[in-house]
Amino acid sequence: MSVNPNRYETAAARYFEAWNAAGPEALAKAVAAAWTADGSYTDPLADVTGHEQIAALIAGAHEQFPGFVFRPLGVVDGHHDTARFAWELVNEADGSAPVAGSDVVTLDAAGRITSVLGFLDRVPAGM
Repeated sequence: MSVNPNRYETAAARYFEAWNAAGPEALAKAVAAAWTADGSYTDPLADVTGHEQIAALIAGAHEQFPGFVFRPLGVVDGHHDTARFAWELVNEADGSAPVAGSDVVTLDAAGRITSVLGFLDRVPAGM
């Protein structure tokens, strides 16, 4: 079996593009590029399926954390149709990162995300 490590990095890059997309049109386009039509996202706070629900979840994160961006931490690791990577939510004004986690994604043959299982490693009190 041949493995293409760029496949995992490309999927993660599209994932971060979606999470950092500004505006509804850019967000919808980025989500469609990253996820399959029936793709899902699950973490301790959310369980959604499909482009519309994923875009709404991301828009909600932007509303809750204005002025923040998602940044990868470390390298993307992968095998077969699965990749994992860590991330943090960074305040662009002061560089603080109150939220951090890691995600495990499953990819289809074209490298688009079919599912995300998210884990929150650091969250602000009351979240």
